[in-house]
Amino acid sequence: MAAVNPYLHFNGNCGEVFDFYKSVFGTEYMGGKMKYSDGPKEHQLEGKENDRIMHVCLPIGQGTYLMGSDRPASFGDINQGDSYYISISAGSEEEAKRLFDGLSANGKVQMPLEKTFWGAYFGMFTDKYGINWMVNYQFEEPKS
Repeated sequence: MAAVNPYLHFNGNCGEVFDFYKSVFGTEYMGGKMKYSDGPKEHQLEGKENDRIMHVCLPIGQGTYLMGSDRPASFGDINQGDSYYISISAGSEEEAKRLFDGLSANGKVQMPLEKTFWGAYFGMFTDKYGINWMVNYQFEEPKS
């Protein structure tokens, strides 16, 4: 079966963002943070851009990975949109609270984490880096 793993692009702060995510999820990078300068000479970038992150992969649970990179300036700046959310399915109410509180710190909460009429502990927010998240713990079967 196929798996979906979010891949995020940034304008030069990918390393900072992923260090924050790493602190919340409590996992270690797979293969470290690869910089453009780590690649073959013909794929390296000019000047300070060469120190930007070319690829980072952070396991976030049950075979799911959050990945990202800094976009080279030649591709243009990132325009953060509001047409997507990364949705996390937590294994317990405690885990949902820990992830929600950690990731939403200094961000903007759209819907506080709370028990809902559809049988879930659910909340939505935009983190301090402009990434949209949903955290869900389904504590009873959804009502049809």
